[in-house]
Amino acid sequence: MRKIVVIIMILFQAVAALAQEQEKTSKIWSLEECISYAIKNNITVKQAELTQNTAEINYKQSKYERLPSVSANASQSMNNGRSIDPITSSYVSQLINSTSAGVNASMTLYKGNYINNTIKQKELLVKQNDFFVTEAKNNVLLSVVQAYLQALYYREGIEVAKNVIVSSKEQLSQMSTKYKAGSAAGIDEANLETQLKNDEVTLITAQNNYRLQLITLKQLLELDPNESFDIVPTKLASDQYLIPDLKTVYSFAAANLPEIKSASLQTSIKELELSKVKAGYLPTLSLTAGLNSGYTNTQDYNFLNQFDGNFYQSAGLSLSIPIFSKYQNKANVANAKIEIESSKLSAVSENKQLYLKIENAWQNANSSQSQMEAAAALKSSSKLAYDMSIKKSELGALSSTDLLVSKNTYLNAEQTYLQAKLSLALYYQLLQFYQGNQIQI
Repeated sequence: MRKIVVIIMILFQAVAALAQEQEKTSKIWSLEECISYAIKNNITVKQAELTQNTAEINYKQSKYERLPSVSANASQSMNNGRSIDPITSSYVSQLINSTSAGVNASMTLYKGNYINNTIKQKELLVKQNDFFVTEAKNNVLLSVVQAYLQALYYREGIEVAKNVIVSSKEQLSQMSTKYKAGSAAGIDEANLETQLKNDEVTLITAQNNYRLQLITLKQLLELDPNESFDIVPTKLASDQYLIPDLKTVYSFAAANLPEIKSASLQTSIKELELSKVKAGYLPTLSLTAGLNSGYTNTQDYNFLNQFDGNFYQSAGLSLSIPIFSKYQNKANVANAKIEIESSKLSAVSENKQLYLKIENAWQNANSSQSQMEAAAALKSSSKLAYDMSIKKSELGALSSTDLLVSKNTYLNAEQTYLQAKLSLALYYQLLQFYQGNQIQI
């Protein structure tokens, strides 16, 4: 028997040590840590950054379009019969074995300012993609804040459910004592026992909702599914918030949010595209130059002597003047103008959507604050009524049915209050975000 006790104590200590070790290694995440980690590791943000890198490479390459292109060439050919010698350009009737090599260069001198406009356009695309990266980060930030606040809401629901179970167990215990003493009916004990089971189901549901919300939050952070994860047990603030002025919030957001800037920038990009396609009406002037030489077996000189003697240099200007392009240039210009107008409409639409989002958040923040005030008063009064009902029940002056009605009224008021707190916290933080303020809970 003594050995069994010792073994049980050793196992208990091992389990306790393991639990303590897990508690040490399990990281508890604050909202700030979640936001920072998600922005660095979120796949959508990384994809936007890769697209930005591509835009930077394209911009760098477009600046080199001003430089000449240089290429080297070499060829070896054999001809039999009467043909033109590719080196001497004379007719011969024999087997010709010839070798030619050279270096050639070409550079566009004028193309209707096409190259300069391309460089400007690529530069704007770099800036636009930078806005896209910021927008992606902002979207992740808002998603994390919403998921984190929702998790805190479920966590508070767990605490409420636990407190309710404690109260239900105490009421059931008192009713069981009365029933055994003959001062209460069996139906009253059965009702309270049923309510206790319902309260336990409510707790399990709240715990499950919390775990599922942690999974959602963990996915936003791109964490390993097997990694332990929990959040700092912060209670949602129940204080009054100072809701900012709607026009002030919108003015700041419209001037600073990346989606508005990128939409405005899109019009400038399309205007440069119009300038580029208009270059199709203008002539193109190019400079060409080359260094070439060759060898042929029709000559008596050896390979090196021929390459030295046949060496020649060339330079020239090439002018291409468009006359008729089957209305391709006209169609390109017309389409570019349409895209400019479309980008302007998109910018207007983006501003309207932003105002709608901000006004919606502002209205909901004010509404949630009013709801929370009313819900707080309802919770207080229903809690008082519930406490009085418990005392009446203890004195035998209230049936179990009436006690359960009072309890459910209080629980509904508690749930309404928690929901109002969540909504107010969420919409207030949205308004803080639109003003460029740091999000804190």
